[in-house]
Amino acid sequence: MLSRLMSGSDRSLDREFNCTVRLLDDSEYTCTVQRDAKGQWLFEQVCQHLNLLEKDYFGIRFVDPDKQRHWLEFSKAITKQMRSQPPYTMCLRVKFYPPDPAALKEEITRYLVFLQIKRDLYHGRLLCKSSDAATLAAFILQAEIGDYDPGKHPEGYSSKFQFFPKHSERLERRIAEIHKSELIGQSPETAELNFLKKAQTLETYGVDPHPCKDVSGNTAFLAFTPFGFVVLQGNRRTHFLKWNEVTKLKFEAKTFHIYATHQEDQKIILTYFAQTPEACKHLWKCGVENQAFYQFEKSSQVRTVSSGNLFFKGSRFRYSGKVAKEVMEQSAKIRREPPEIHRAGMVPSRSCPSITHGPRQSSVPRTRRRAVHISIMEGLESLRDSGHSTPVRSVSNGNSFFRSHGNGAEGGHGTAEFSEDSYSPSDSVLPTPVSNDPSDPAQVRHTNGPRSNQEEGGTELCTQNQARPQGFKPKGKRSQLEKTRLTQHGPEEGVNQFICSLARLFLVTLALLFALLLLLIVLTESELDLAFLRDIRRTPEFQQFHYEYFCPLRRWLACKLRWMGGHLINK
Repeated sequence: MLSRLMSGSDRSLDREFNCTVRLLDDSEYTCTVQRDAKGQWLFEQVCQHLNLLEKDYFGIRFVDPDKQRHWLEFSKAITKQMRSQPPYTMCLRVKFYPPDPAALKEEITRYLVFLQIKRDLYHGRLLCKSSDAATLAAFILQAEIGDYDPGKHPEGYSSKFQFFPKHSERLERRIAEIHKSELIGQSPETAELNFLKKAQTLETYGVDPHPCKDVSGNTAFLAFTPFGFVVLQGNRRTHFLKWNEVTKLKFEAKTFHIYATHQEDQKIILTYFAQTPEACKHLWKCGVENQAFYQFEKSSQVRTVSSGNLFFKGSRFRYSGKVAKEVMEQSAKIRREPPEIHRAGMVPSRSCPSITHGPRQSSVPRTRRRAVHISIMEGLESLRDSGHSTPVRSVSNGNSFFRSHGNGAEGGHGTAEFSEDSYSPSDSVLPTPVSNDPSDPAQVRHTNGPRSNQEEGGTELCTQNQARPQGFKPKGKRSQLEKTRLTQHGPEEGVNQFICSLARLFLVTLALLFALLLLLIVLTESELDLAFLRDIRRTPEFQQFHYEYFCPLRRWLACKLRWMGGHLINK
């Protein structure tokens, strides 16, 4: 009896596991999850713990053993999505950034978005000029320690906070000046709201960068924002496409394609290469979800999308949540007393130490300064803490968001700081430049190199369009050469891909026919006495086929083989 009870308890334990979700303030929520529980159940438990109603902006992220990030799919079982053994650790993060954070209905939602953007600022995802950076940091300071008090805040008090990956003493002094003089009297709620309003105006608001390579092998970072698709290279936003301009997102192995239409009749194709096929698929799914959330008016308009072509469907995926407009309409109906908010205050933080007391990241003499530009490749291990995106490292190349000192940032021995006016939104190429020359017969620009609208694979021909400012139009022989390449190689690549698709279809058909032939021979000629074979042989249809068609065909083949054998022997 005792053994039965023990075995029953063991089976119940096998059906349950522990799951820990790290929240945006770095506190942790742990619960017991049933083996067949879906992601939606865990998400609801977390939202209930936070007393959060405007929950559609958030998601749960985890990292698999190969360091690949994933968003937990709510419609699937948790255990079927994980590639490791329990207990599991995940992170609650903002998945869809509100287009207007100030329009959020409840303060608890604005506070969680504030924590996310503050985390983005620290990890180098929210980039700006030093003047904007000082203002944002001053809002954080006001929200966390209140008004400046000479008795509590001695000289250099702002150096005890780490708002950015690295920053200079000059920037620290500017942060303290704004906090002392311009923000007096602002409550934490007001300071957080002003922080959100300021962050919303930045070009990198809502950017969750995915590292890739363009067709020239240069590093690029792809991101999806509330307003459209963005490509960052160096200190410039090289491409920006509004969501209503993006017509298709597609991936094949490690290759990611973006199809868009600009100015009605001009088509754009961008091609990038992810580090792994899994990273490319994650990039594609993030793009599909973001486009559905921000572009559609109703969730009923969302359709299942495929990454394949006519004959091979590839991966199929459908966004299953509410869209932004529906979320706003639902938020307007909330009628309850505002929930109490327990702000983090001075609690130590692992992944975002802007709310901790600690030594400032000091800078080295200005004479050793050299310009750097953003490269968001370093630090996959910090995903364990940030759980949102790959942090930044500095790489030397031209003007930049940050400036570096010392031995250079590539080796990890130097330090970086916000430079003075090193970044300007006017550096961006908005929108992606497309040729307006009416003499161009194809009217298609592959922004990483000329490519026809029909082309979906093959060799890309690289140009330097990414480095050109908006409105730049190539002239002379080079422009004519690009047009010649476009008209010559585009149709050939399209025909080649069509032939390859037909060849694959033909091979698959032959394989299926061969498999059916093998099954027919096993049924008619073998003496295997298996249950399912016996049942098939006893059916009237099979017996009729066997005596009326198969036996005459076998006799005819045997006759032909004997005739051929005799003919060869006589010779």
